[in-house]
Amino acid sequence: MDQLIGRKAEIQVLRDALASGEAEMVSVIGRRRVGKTFLVKSVCAGHIGFAITGVQGAPLQEQLSNFHYQLQEHSNTEYKKPGNWMEAFQQLIQALKPLVEKVGPKPVVFLDELPWLASRRSGFLRGLSFFWNSWAADQRIVVVVCGSAASWMIRKVVHHTGGLHNRITRRIFLAPFSLSETADYLSSRGVGLDHYQTTQIYMALGGIPHYLKEVKQGKSAAQNIDEICFSDQGLLRDEFQKLYPALFTNAEHHIAIIRALGKKWKGLTRKQIAASSSVPKGGTLKRVLEELEQSGFITAYRPFGRAKKGQLYRLTDEYSLFYLQFMQQKRLSGEGAWHRLSQTAAFKSWSGYAFENICLKHIMEIKHALGVAGVYTEASTYYHQGEGEKRGVQIDLLIDRNDHVINLFEIKFYNAPFTLTKAEAKALREKVALFQSYTQTKKQIFLSLITTFGLLPNAHSLGLVQQELTLEDLFNS
Repeated sequence: MDQLIGRKAEIQVLRDALASGEAEMVSVIGRRRVGKTFLVKSVCAGHIGFAITGVQGAPLQEQLSNFHYQLQEHSNTEYKKPGNWMEAFQQLIQALKPLVEKVGPKPVVFLDELPWLASRRSGFLRGLSFFWNSWAADQRIVVVVCGSAASWMIRKVVHHTGGLHNRITRRIFLAPFSLSETADYLSSRGVGLDHYQTTQIYMALGGIPHYLKEVKQGKSAAQNIDEICFSDQGLLRDEFQKLYPALFTNAEHHIAIIRALGKKWKGLTRKQIAASSSVPKGGTLKRVLEELEQSGFITAYRPFGRAKKGQLYRLTDEYSLFYLQFMQQKRLSGEGAWHRLSQTAAFKSWSGYAFENICLKHIMEIKHALGVAGVYTEASTYYHQGEGEKRGVQIDLLIDRNDHVINLFEIKFYNAPFTLTKAEAKALREKVALFQSYTQTKKQIFLSLITTFGLLPNAHSLGLVQQELTLEDLFNS
């Protein structure tokens, strides 16, 4: 059985809810396959008095039949099938009364995949409001509501305007594993890969536990990616087609935006997304972008010196990016497919961008490596088109520090130590000079390098690169 890896803050939230002397309603939000159910069941083992998981796409009567079956399983008592959710929650109150009245573990009601239970016009949220306000709020009980559709959970539950308004007492947003957690998870399953191999896995699959579970011991990253993504039986061979419809209504809009961003790696503005995806402007575009961002598929970055309306959206879900780049055309499949693809120019371009995304997701690890963990900072990117004879400039990542310093990062993904050539050194000096000229910043500029295996010092790097980080720094959480 899998161990519960990482998740220290999230575990503590649930333990605090179990230990408190009051009623608690905890929302657990996170994308599909990220480990929400496993987290709750692991921490709350021995406390769960009732649990139900919504059935995707099932009509009301099937959901009520599911509830009826689960209630009888948990209570060992005969109940008639409820005709609606109000009646169902009345039955749940009767089943739970003996648990809250006796001395013992604080009982937990676990409502998993809430968006599927609370389908349109089902009356589920009214029933849940009744259950909480008329009874549960005055009991020694924990209600855990869980869902993969992050935007729906935030809009309908966390920010509910009816009977559930302000009833959530604790919140958990469960993110994918970091690089460090991914290494720990693989190790717990007997998979002994070094950090370079683990990073290659992460670049293709992301930190999604359900995907990482497919990684087999004794095989390289390339062999595992072959099996998981390109073999006929591979778990992720057709995951893209299932992923978005499982989370979103009218998922064709979400997929259109993902595809548009998959073609423009450096990001698109909202206006550019509307033009590229054909998603209607206004409320529809705003809602879909919010849903994708809150579910962790895309990330909005405000380029340095730009107003909020100038922010760029980037595709930062590793699997979706990998699928669009290498899998959707089905150019290659079967054993050795990924090895052959990794020899192409497309691989070099993708790996550089994918590694940039990883660095953007590990800002705290980068700050620790720089020794500025306690300094207030803002991370962003920078792009400026050329003006006249002055060339344009693009910065992969910059960290604007409150101690009057800006770190400009050059990010390189190589399979060996990086050697700076004379031409590359000249280009980096020009990049720093152009950034200073265009932004007119008065802050100290430190040119910093993030590489996989480090920099081989030479005459070209001397006095140019002030700070050097390696892959190892990204694993130090």
